[in-house]
Amino acid sequence: MLTNKSTSFWLLLLPALISLTLVLFIPLLVGSYYSLTDWNGNTVGQFVGLQNYVKAFQDQGFIDSLVFTAKFSVVCIVLINGIALLLATLVTQKLGRWTTVFRTVFFMPNLIGGIILGFIWQFIFNKAFESLGDLTGLGFFKGWLSTPETGFWGLVMLFVWQMSGYMMLIYVSFLNNIPEEILEAADMDGASPMQTFIKIKLPMLMPAFTVTLFLTLSNAFKIYDQNLALTQGGPYNSTQMTAMNIYNEAFAMRKMGFAQSKAIIFLVIIVIISIVQISITRKKEISA
Repeated sequence: MLTNKSTSFWLLLLPALISLTLVLFIPLLVGSYYSLTDWNGNTVGQFVGLQNYVKAFQDQGFIDSLVFTAKFSVVCIVLINGIALLLATLVTQKLGRWTTVFRTVFFMPNLIGGIILGFIWQFIFNKAFESLGDLTGLGFFKGWLSTPETGFWGLVMLFVWQMSGYMMLIYVSFLNNIPEEILEAADMDGASPMQTFIKIKLPMLMPAFTVTLFLTLSNAFKIYDQNLALTQGGPYNSTQMTAMNIYNEAFAMRKMGFAQSKAIIFLVIIVIISIVQISITRKKEISA
C-alpha cells in the first residue's frame, strides 16, 4: 500500500504537482507581482506597491460588480440546489425507463457552452418574449434585459437552467447510496414519505450539500461567458459581474496591473467564502 512516505507515492504524484505548479502556482505568483506594478500588458513599468489595491477599493464600478455578483450567487445557490434536490427526488422514484429519459433531459443544458446558452436565452427574451407580449398584450413579457431588474433575473434563469441538472446528478448518487434497510425500517414504523425525507434522507445528504454548495458557489462567482452573451453587462454596466469588470479593465482599458489587483482581491474573497462554507457544512455532516 502506497503512503506519503514512499518514493513511489511521490513519483506517481509528481506529474500532477508539476502541472499544478506550471498552470496555477507560478501564474499566481507572477500575477501577484504584476498587481503591484503599472503593467499595461506589454511592458512592466513602475513598481507602485499597494496603490492598485487602494484604487480597486475606490472603484465604484468594481464594488458594484462585487455586490451584484454576491446577490446573483446567493439567489442562484438557493434556487439551483432546491430545484436539483427536487429533480433528484423525482428521478429516484420508480419510474421505469422514464428515469433515464428524465435524467438525460434535465442534464442536457449543462452540456451546452455558456456563450451558446447566452445567445439562446437572448433570443428567448428578445424575440419569444416580445412575441408573447404582442400576442397577449401583457407588459410582463416586454423589455426583458433592458432594465437592471429583468437583466438580473434573466441571468439567474439562464444559470439555474444550466446548472440544476448537473447538481441533480450529485444528489442522485448520494440518494442511491442511502441503505434500503433504513428506508424500509422507517416505512415499517409508519413514517410518511415526507417524514422519511426530512428525518432520514436530508441528514444523510449533508456530504452532498458540501459538494453542491461549493460547486454552485464557485461557478456562480466566476461566471463570465453567459454574462457576456446575454446582457454584456448592460444597461449601463448594471448587470456587469466581477469577472467581466476585471476582463474589461485588462483588455479594454489595457490596465493589466490594475486588473490583476482586482483579480487577486476577487480570488481572496472566493477562497474565504469557500472555506467558511466548507467548514460549516462539514460540521453539519458530523452532527448529522
